Amino acid sequence: MERNYNLEKRKYVIGGAVIAIVFIFIIRLLALQIMSDDYKKNADSNALLKKIQYPSRGNIYDRNDKLLVFNQAAYDITVIMKEITELDTLDLCETLNITPEFLRERFKDIKDRRQNPGYSPYTNQVFLTQLSAEDCGVFQEKLFKFPGFYIQRRTIRQYGYHAGAHILGDIGEVSKKEMEEDDYYIPGDFIGKLGVERFYEKQLRGEKGVEILLRDVRGRIQGNYMDGKFDKAPVAGKNLTLSLDIDLQMLGERLLEGKIGSIVAIEPSTGEVLCLVSSPTYDPHLMIGRNRGKNHLKMAADPWKPLLNRAIMGTYPPGSTFKTTQALTFLQEGIIVPSTPFPCVGGFSFRGLHVGCHSHPSPLSLIPAIATSCNGYFCWGLYHMIGARQKYGSVQKAMNTWRDYMVSMGFGYTLGIDLPGEKRGMIPNAQYYDKAYRGSWNGLTIISIAIGQGEVTATPLQIANLGATIANRGYYITPHVVKGIEGESLDETYTKRHYTKVDATHYNEVVEGMRAAVTGGTCRVANLPDIEVCGKTGTAQNRGKDHSAFLGFAPMNNPKIAIAVYVENGGWGATYGVPIGRLMIEQYLKGKLSPEDEVLATDIQNRRIDYGIHER
Repeated sequence: MERNYNLEKRKYVIGGAVIAIVFIFIIRLLALQIMSDDYKKNADSNALLKKIQYPSRGNIYDRNDKLLVFNQAAYDITVIMKEITELDTLDLCETLNITPEFLRERFKDIKDRRQNPGYSPYTNQVFLTQLSAEDCGVFQEKLFKFPGFYIQRRTIRQYGYHAGAHILGDIGEVSKKEMEEDDYYIPGDFIGKLGVERFYEKQLRGEKGVEILLRDVRGRIQGNYMDGKFDKAPVAGKNLTLSLDIDLQMLGERLLEGKIGSIVAIEPSTGEVLCLVSSPTYDPHLMIGRNRGKNHLKMAADPWKPLLNRAIMGTYPPGSTFKTTQALTFLQEGIIVPSTPFPCVGGFSFRGLHVGCHSHPSPLSLIPAIATSCNGYFCWGLYHMIGARQKYGSVQKAMNTWRDYMVSMGFGYTLGIDLPGEKRGMIPNAQYYDKAYRGSWNGLTIISIAIGQGEVTATPLQIANLGATIANRGYYITPHVVKGIEGESLDETYTKRHYTKVDATHYNEVVEGMRAAVTGGTCRVANLPDIEVCGKTGTAQNRGKDHSAFLGFAPMNNPKIAIAVYVENGGWGATYGVPIGRLMIEQYLKGKLSPEDEVLATDIQNRRIDYGIHER
């Protein structure tokens, strides 16, 4: 019998089509029931309501256990879009004190998956944040009129003092980028934005909890699902103890009123930052609540730049404070010995180049050169070092040797303080000058770096760290503002010693010179009757009026504080830098100012420097 091959082929085609259809249905069912959670969310949301329980953020204390930052109750309004049936928008707007335009924009933003990638109409979405207890109470009374809206309790930050804003930082609503970087966050969450709040965010934030509530068919809460078996309690954030002395910080901010500048103080033996003042500053209370964004924009546009943390972000010529690094380098490299004399008749003059200096005896050896802040002495030292071809072979090798000393002392790179935004400053190397002068340069070309001018720049933090290094006779510990973390050890970064390339014995000469500067040199104003203060003035040249600087530490042989003061356009170092340094040292070591120094503090506080900025 002849076979019908067409019928045979049709059988396979029909069978294949049936299998394909079944396969497509299976794939679709898998997509709906397993790969997609839309139906699960829909079913769960009908019966269950998951409420996030936000943890208390860790408190922040100063080194003397004074409470700096704590929590205050606040409330968020959340919404489940699928539950909104009929909404009296006018009543809602009046109750929450918002406009209809804001309501429409807020709904639009919530549904926009580009801004809110985790959006689902079946889950809680943040509608309004940080309502006060009073505002929330008004809304609570009318909550039954607005189905789909819920109240979420949380906390906001509060401050114990009107100081320390640049160190403490603040918290703000999480951005899309921040949510992409860490899936802990969802829209409406808050995250540290600046300062310690940012750097120690993971320690401070704690862990969220969840409460699962059972609802009936009409959406009414019936209690905890399975008696709370699947609830998870939040874990509070860890408390931080800062190295900051809030009384010292407040005095520093007071002394810099009406001035642009910075004060940084460090405990040499530990690297703990005792104060970190940046002026102009702002009241941390301005960064609380729903007005945070408005206040932040206003300060960002302020020509005085109060948001800029000049202590770690401002880069300045260190001026004569830098001469201490030159003395140490020249001693270690054998360019000088303590008794080496150099002439200074009105400054450094050689081959038509002149660097001016104030009147003092000449020639001088090292210790009186430091005490009188002689420009000529350190210019001659650098000239001899860069020109020592027998020792180094070339100016490039000499220059890079000099650079390595500066880097070992904490310049040219960030120190690694536990605050965001630190700048590195500038220490030039041979390649820099080869490019700038096409390979044709010598010690005279770059002579200004010997006195902390020219291409050299540093942050006030780096200058204060230099003071700590000299106080320790040759090492420093990375400066840090957090002294302790609840239940954790401090990162070893903030306990490790960093030794410079200079032997400890050479530091004794520099310390003696800095002590002589206080007892009979340029830092006489810093001389306290019963405290051996060591200091170095700095008058940093600028396009306008010179900057006033001071570097010091005390006591001389058992250092408890090292300090750098920098006042933009303050003139001579002795005008602002030295007296401010004196007052800060006295406050920290004695706990208060003498009556005479309180008068001095008030005088400095009331002085104003005209920067030509009038819009504040």
